[in-house]
Amino acid sequence: MATIYTPQQQRVLLITSILIIAGFIIVGLSGYASAFLGAGILYVVFRPWFTALTIKRNWNKTLVAALLILFSLVVIILPFLTLSLMLVGRIQYYSQHTDEILNLVKKAEDMTGYQITSQQNIRTITQQAGGYASRLLPSLAGGTLDFIVILGLMFFTMYYMFVQQEDFQKGLQKYLPFKRDTQRQLGESLKNNVNANVLGQALVSFVQGLLTGITLWIFNVPDAPFWGVVGFFLAFIPLLGTPLVWGPAGLIKLSQGDTGDAIGILLVGAIVIVNIDNLLRIMLAKRMGDIHPLITLTGIVLGVPIFGILGLVIGPLLLSYFIVLIQVFERENKKQREEVAQDEQRVEAAAEKQTIRR
Repeated sequence: MATIYTPQQQRVLLITSILIIAGFIIVGLSGYASAFLGAGILYVVFRPWFTALTIKRNWNKTLVAALLILFSLVVIILPFLTLSLMLVGRIQYYSQHTDEILNLVKKAEDMTGYQITSQQNIRTITQQAGGYASRLLPSLAGGTLDFIVILGLMFFTMYYMFVQQEDFQKGLQKYLPFKRDTQRQLGESLKNNVNANVLGQALVSFVQGLLTGITLWIFNVPDAPFWGVVGFFLAFIPLLGTPLVWGPAGLIKLSQGDTGDAIGILLVGAIVIVNIDNLLRIMLAKRMGDIHPLITLTGIVLGVPIFGILGLVIGPLLLSYFIVLIQVFERENKKQREEVAQDEQRVEAAAEKQTIRR
């Protein structure tokens, strides 16, 4: 029986059906987007290890993928989850016990002679910070089952990305609407962003958070390990970072009359903790991807509200991809204009030859 649609209509309906079904899939899996994003990030991080073990040493792919999953769970996921839970718990504690913060603010007001803000505003800000931290950082508050599903989905995706690596890469090359050069450029941008914002930045943040915690402990700041953890997370933010921790700590010590401790915190923070950031970035820039700080900062502001803690990586990556695609668009337009100009020159040359012959 003949169809009632023309070939053009069939093509339009096929594309429409694909888009509608894809929309349902994206909406249905939107709550688990962090699992797929996390799997992609871990794949980029561990791909050199997987290649070295399976190709150079001829290890079994399934075994290597299982070992990498176990390694990422023990060395990355569980420690990061512990730090997140610790941070969320303490922020929620302070949001419910605002008297300690109000006392510190009152001392600062007495020392400076200026009223910073009303007590009600401080309580509201503290409570909002507790709620925001709970949404931003991974925790079990949202349900143990959801957490297990996200973790399992991430590891299953990561496993098949490694075991079926060739098919995965061929599928990307086949279905991505970009030329090979553009795909290669996007892949290089992904590798640089992951290296710079995961490996490099995590190392720099760990060192800065550790130094912050040790400094506060030496100069008798209460809850120094907790503030070191806060420093670790804040160190991901360029320019601001750990000064948001040791700066107020020094000022609070100064308001309490502990001038020696205050000067010590501020000197160590300004001379050692800040400069260790610049030193490590210079050492790691060429090896781990040299990403401009403005791209990182703007990407974090863009990505964190959308993707949560993974936005520290996804945000700068999206911004880098946007810049890469703009460059590709500019290059393709330039190439097309040059081809049109060459065609026009050929037509003019042919017309001149025809005129001369006449």
